Amino acid sequence: MRIPARRVLADDVYEQIRALIMGDGIAPGARVNIDELARQLDVSPTPVREALARLESEELVSRLPLRGYSVTDLLNRKQVDDLYSLRLLLEPPSAALAAARMTPEFAGQIEEELATCPAAPADDAYDDYKNLTAHDQRLHELILRIAGNEAVLQSFAKTHCHLHLFRLNFQQPFGVQTITEHRAIVDALVARDEAGASAAMTAHLEIARARLLDRM
Repeated sequence: MRIPARRVLADDVYEQIRALIMGDGIAPGARVNIDELARQLDVSPTPVREALARLESEELVSRLPLRGYSVTDLLNRKQVDDLYSLRLLLEPPSAALAAARMTPEFAGQIEEELATCPAAPADDAYDDYKNLTAHDQRLHELILRIAGNEAVLQSFAKTHCHLHLFRLNFQQPFGVQTITEHRAIVDALVARDEAGASAAMTAHLEIARARLLDRM
């Protein structure tokens, strides 16, 4: 089925504005001038407004009455620590449960996802690292889906954690270590090693938290 041209335009504008925010093209805390952004992207204000509404749902921008949109601030140390504390409560037990529920079909899905990002990005630009970040999000969500707890999956999704943590990691290479840690998690899952999967997920999250806090 052919996608309507208007939808393609809206999606493209959304991706362009998102790239500006994620790559610091629009600074944290800066106000967003819709007309100026529309001129910059050579589009009408309508798809810009639609894109900003989507970005607001991801908490990348916020809207105040009579003041319009502003880019949200970066997470501070306490917010980062709180976010990882939540993930450590949710994800290691879910990894163990996913290992217990592993089937050949699930193993195929998780290996297929791992294969979408076989190597670290060659550059530290947003366009390179956004693919790793998207893979990271898909892998973690897949593990939660295999675990089968919809409430946990929804709680995880509402944090938009991969977007906000990527903003802090931007231009700070972390790809090789992330891919290595993912391999360890997947190996334990496919082996149906519940304790190993939980331990690998815990190590992955704790290393990521320490790596990020050390830079703040």
